[in-house]
Amino acid sequence: MQEYVTLYNCSMITFDDFAKLEIRIGTVVSAEKVENADKLLKLEVDLGEEKRQIVSGIADWYKPEDLVGKQVPVLTNLEPRIFKEVESQGMILATGSDTAILLHPDKEVPAGTKVR
Repeated sequence: MQEYVTLYNCSMITFDDFAKLEIRIGTVVSAEKVENADKLLKLEVDLGEEKRQIVSGIADWYKPEDLVGKQVPVLTNLEPRIFKEVESQGMILATGSDTAILLHPDKEVPAGTKVR
C-alpha cells in the first residue's frame, strides 16, 4: 500500500466525498460591504439558472466595485450560514494564507458552468 503525505495536516477524503462537492462558475453581479463587519462583503452571484447571495471575508483585499463582472468558482451545495445577520448561500473559492486571491477561469465561461 502506498503512503501519502497530507499537506497542512489535512485528512484524506475519498473520491466519493469529493464528488459530493458542487462547484460552479458564477459571475459577480453586485457587491457591498456588510454593515458592522470590517472584513465581510455581500456578493450577488449569477449562477446561470439562479442568483445567490454569498458573504465572503475578502473586504481587506477587494473593493466591492472591483468585483462586479468577475467570474469565480462557487461551492453551491454548502448549507446556508448567517454572518452578521446576513445569509450566505454558498462559498467563493480563494487562495492565500496572508491574503485572499480569488480563483477564476482563464477564459470567460457561461455562468453556472460546472467545475470538474
